[in-house]
Amino acid sequence: MRLSPSAAGLYPIAPTPFFPDGRLDEASLDTLIEGYLKAGATGVTVLGIMGEAPKLEPEEAILIAQRFIEGFGDRPVIVGVSAPGFAAMRSLSHAVMERGASGVMIAPPPHLRTDDQIVGYYAQAIEAIGPDIPFVIQDYPLTLSVQMTPAVIRRIVMDNPSSVMLKHEDWPGLEKISTLRAFQAEGSMRPISILTGNGGLFLDFEMERGADGAMTGYAFPEMLARVVALQRAGSRDAAHDLFDAHLPLLRYEQQQGVGLAVRKYVLMRRGLIACDAQRRPGTSLTAAARAEVDYLLTRLAMKDPLARL
Repeated sequence: MRLSPSAAGLYPIAPTPFFPDGRLDEASLDTLIEGYLKAGATGVTVLGIMGEAPKLEPEEAILIAQRFIEGFGDRPVIVGVSAPGFAAMRSLSHAVMERGASGVMIAPPPHLRTDDQIVGYYAQAIEAIGPDIPFVIQDYPLTLSVQMTPAVIRRIVMDNPSSVMLKHEDWPGLEKISTLRAFQAEGSMRPISILTGNGGLFLDFEMERGADGAMTGYAFPEMLARVVALQRAGSRDAAHDLFDAHLPLLRYEQQQGVGLAVRKYVLMRRGLIACDAQRRPGTSLTAAARAEVDYLLTRLAMKDPLARL
């Protein structure tokens, strides 16, 4: 299945499970896949920033992508292919597409500053991987330090027919979604899918501004899927009630520097991965931090049975 502008729902960003000694934990890939499917994932994204992609060997990256492609069956799998050079990006893109990936995600390198530099980079990237591969624009200025205005995103979309999705992670970013949808309504930009990240921290209102779903890695993907479904069904209050119950843990997971450690710890507590280790260099939670997360999980369980571990 090739990725298209009609993509919607939940595409969780998958972490990469490791053993404490840094080896790839292949068995946990399978339990993670099973958990995402059970949670209601529409598709999945692998080898993203939270997937520790830069720490992987090329053969490991392909193995992970293939495992998810096989596990997700007819549901789309997006593979992050961002790399310092276009040769590596092209090689990984072709390898995963040949194995059945639905599309690739490309983040701009941090050194880009002007609008023309950003637009030019994506033109070169698509020339490198080929115009027949559907791709996702990753807009994540908090981490990548690249500021994409709505007008720049429109230029990339209109210049590259293979651009079918925006992973929106600007913060604040609600007005950006509204502006892009206004471009689409007036006919100055063709339709694209907009899935949002930032750990789901603004998903409740992002859906109301015109997002099609979520592409993020919060440790309770079931909540993300349910909020998306409730908002699409017009059940605003129910969506916000569910979202609000998870907000303290969402907030805790969004801490810069330890967010992935929190996420992996909760996924381990839930049985979706066997170990919360990161491949070096990486962070780990202190005993105090683990106790705080456990406390948040206990409080969450009072409102959402999912958290009863």
